[in-house]
Order: sequence, then structure tokens, then C-alpha cells
Amino acid sequence: MEQPNLNYIVELAGNDKVFKKKFIDILKCEFPNEKKEFLDNLNNNMPRAASLNVHKIKHKISVLGLEHGYERASVFEEELRDGITSMAEEFIAILECMDHFIKNIKV
Repeated sequence: MEQPNLNYIVELAGNDKVFKKKFIDILKCEFPNEKKEFLDNLNNNMPRAASLNVHKIKHKISVLGLEHGYERASVFEEELRDGITSMAEEFIAILECMDHFIKNIKV
């Protein structure tokens, strides 16, 4: 499985350490809530609502350099719109990888 990284954030921020810290703080604040909301919607058999969560989360997937994860999230988002949840386990693994990475970012 590919590993998340901060390459995009570092490139975007350049030498602006305040911007970099704010960007990472937003990730640390928003991601846990978005993950929980997705899991709640998935567990409550609300695939269309879960697809909206995936749509929001996939941008964070991209920011963390998970190109394959982004592609898989896009496919999963479409499947959820059709009520298909067969990719849930794979997507949850991506979320867990991101969660671990985000929790351990040192700014």
C-alpha cells in the first residue's frame, strides 16, 4: 500500500511555516470528523450520504500524495451513489493509513 506524505503541502507552503502549520492543523481537525461521519453513514446503510463523505475525503487523500488511493476513492464514490458498498474494506484501510499518518505529523 502506498504511504501518505507531506510533499504537496511542503511544495504549496514553500518557506511559509505558518501556512504549512495551519494546513496541517486543518487536516488534523477535519479528518477525524469526516472519517467518523463516513463510517456512521456506511454503518447506517446510507450509501448516498457516504458517497458525499468520500467526495470530501478524497481531496485529503490527494493532498497526502495517495494517487492510487484517490483513484480508488473516486471509483468507490461512484459505486456508493449506486448503493454498492463492496469497496468499503479497501477504502477503510486507506482511511486508517491516513489517520495514523495525520496523528503522527510533527509540525
